[in-house]
Amino acid sequence: MDLQWFVKWFNSPYYHILYQNRSLTEAEDFIQKLTQNLNLSKHAKILDLACGKGRHAVTLNKLGYDVLGIDLSEESSKCAKQFENEYLKFERHDMREVFHPNEFDAVLNLFTSFGYFENYNDNYKVFEVVKEQMKEHGTFVLDYLNAEKVVSGMIPYEEKTIDGILFKITKSVENGFIKKEIDFTDKGETFHFEEFVRLIYFNDFKKIYETEGFELDKAFGNYNLDAFDEKTSDRLILVLRK
Repeated sequence: MDLQWFVKWFNSPYYHILYQNRSLTEAEDFIQKLTQNLNLSKHAKILDLACGKGRHAVTLNKLGYDVLGIDLSEESSKCAKQFENEYLKFERHDMREVFHPNEFDAVLNLFTSFGYFENYNDNYKVFEVVKEQMKEHGTFVLDYLNAEKVVSGMIPYEEKTIDGILFKITKSVENGFIKKEIDFTDKGETFHFEEFVRLIYFNDFKKIYETEGFELDKAFGNYNLDAFDEKTSDRLILVLRK
């Protein structure tokens, strides 16, 4: 396993080509439902942790929140900066390191932007760092895949043609990770990338958040905020309180 696969892949222009069809409308609807449910104060300060190109952060800012988005990818951070204003900023930063202690009313980690690290203790480290950056009684929302359903419904191979590029995608379970291999050819050059996302089940998260001093407020199973069911839910969305 390449320890830094996410640095190379997330900085690749092909990552953004492959995932360009992620629905902005779905993201906006989810953010509106989520913020209403959380009942955040009108001018709450929010950290969008692993913000990518900023689609969630932009929506949060439009709703009136003061938002900082951080991401390890230099390319994503550069792209997101075009949306900056007085109350919306983006920086390149590693989620495992404290950036602004005791500053945020809420920290959001959305769309499976977690579970990339080979060292399992790094997952605890992220929770520890999140807690240090939250104000007293702050809220941490983690939106993750539902490992139980993903494994049972895994499609081992599929092909997608996007912008004239045929992406061949193979999925498997390897050493506790979902391994995705992405192969394609562009302009006469052959490429191979890999993604690894750790299979973290609800009970695994429970051990992590309890160890790091969080309490579970709610667990949702999809972007409509229906209750989580380990067998049937598409997502695992944890709402944790400091």
